[in-house]
Amino acid sequence: MKPQPEAGTALPAAGTRVNLRHFSKSLPMSLLRAREAVMRRFRPSLRHFGLTEQQWRVLRALSSVPRIEVTDLARATFLLGPSLSRILQDLGARGLILREASRSDLRRGLVSISPAGQALIATVTPRSEEIYGEITARFGAEKLATLQALLRELEEVLSTVDDGDPAVNG
Repeated sequence: MKPQPEAGTALPAAGTRVNLRHFSKSLPMSLLRAREAVMRRFRPSLRHFGLTEQQWRVLRALSSVPRIEVTDLARATFLLGPSLSRILQDLGARGLILREASRSDLRRGLVSISPAGQALIATVTPRSEEIYGEITARFGAEKLATLQALLRELEEVLSTVDDGDPAVNG
């Protein structure tokens, strides 16, 4: 089913070329470049502690809740189910997380951070905070706070888009 134009909006005629903004100026690419610039600062530290970005993301999410359902953890960490499953297997084998079945529904899994996982978070946190400090010193505390507020606002505005819109959902 093809998306229909809004009332009063015409689609370009077949064969008409639509001018796209330059690739480097697209919002997704700008966000990806900024994310990559930030993560280049954190990756060496994570590697030093034997962690991938995704493993750290999962541990950080788990450190903020007593326990969480696997599906909710996937949403919170923006990880696909199969990737999260592999990450949880690895973190479990390393003793960094605990897994259990939900008492109300045995098909649903619950995950929590283990004492060893909490100890690893405590070990990594000082270096992580140093990196945040370096980024803040270079970019500016006020600008960083503004950037984070603007990104939260963008996320909120875009999350209120009509989920039934095929143009939004592909």
